[in-house]
Amino acid sequence: MSKLQSDALREAISTIVANSKEKNRKFTETIELQIGLKNYDPQKDKRFSGSVKLPHIPRPKMKICMLGDAQHVEEAEKIGLDYMDVEALKKLNKNKKLVKKLAKKYHAFLASESESLESKVNETKAMVKFQLKKVLCMGVAVGNVAMEEKQIFQNVQMSVNFLVSLLKKNWQNVRCLYLKSTMGPSNRIF
Repeated sequence: MSKLQSDALREAISTIVANSKEKNRKFTETIELQIGLKNYDPQKDKRFSGSVKLPHIPRPKMKICMLGDAQHVEEAEKIGLDYMDVEALKKLNKNKKLVKKLAKKYHAFLASESESLESKVNETKAMVKFQLKKVLCMGVAVGNVAMEEKQIFQNVQMSVNFLVSLLKKNWQNVRCLYLKSTMGPSNRIF
């Protein structure tokens, strides 16, 4: 059972989208869900980690690099994906500086598999990860201002329901939920 009010959420989403249209930015703002937790001790209680695939891709411009053999490199080339073959990876092997530089350049890496590469890329772009570390707050990208409000709404609902299912006492562990765009003010939705 979701305690999230649909009306309040829809209102917050339309406010965010309207605010972003007022100021013309040179990039597409990401809409982020910020979560504050309560009655949770990261020292004692089990820290959780989980990924959920959202119905709509929140970050279409996410940078993904494909690591693979010749066949997958060709496939990556076809769909305009950055790639590295096995030989290039071997060169990086011992050089920590180059490895770090590579890791910072991309949001995600895919290793070659037998599955269709395009569907894997879309699946990776639609994934969001919830991970509780030492602090009781976290944020995840749930959409961007170029998306339809209905799509953002579905993404937010799915993210929140998944997060609540990870929590020990479900909604009793949620202190607050905010929705905000990259440069905009935050809107409380719970």
